[in-house]
Amino acid sequence: MFDDYGLTRKKAATAEVNIGPLLDMVFILLIFFVVTTNFNRETGVDVTKPSSQSAVSLGQKTILVGVSREGTIHVHGRQVTAEGLLSVLNREISQRPDASVVIVGDVGSTLGKTVEIMDICARAGVTNVSVSADKR
Repeated sequence: MFDDYGLTRKKAATAEVNIGPLLDMVFILLIFFVVTTNFNRETGVDVTKPSSQSAVSLGQKTILVGVSREGTIHVHGRQVTAEGLLSVLNREISQRPDASVVIVGDVGSTLGKTVEIMDICARAGVTNVSVSADKR
């Protein structure tokens, strides 16, 4: 009988957010980042490795020792001294006697620093020491 001229109150519609598409996008981004992530082990220092035609890939039982252009030594992402490297190698070799050491030296680093690291490896009892290079 009475027409609605705006005098009666209507129930307000409640707003809803559908999070289904949001979750789909989050999972797609998660899969993208997992697939594109590079899980290479690094030394903790940015080096430009020399290249070699006879370079081969080694297994996962390696200890990476980095030598920067300035001659600093890095292992497990930390800068160490020669004595610190010796203690780290002694600890690692006591846990894994068959582990090998790979020296990842910058192309501009000195040969003397590499020889010093090889001497430290020999004193720690490491039997397999290699120098890292990029394959041409």
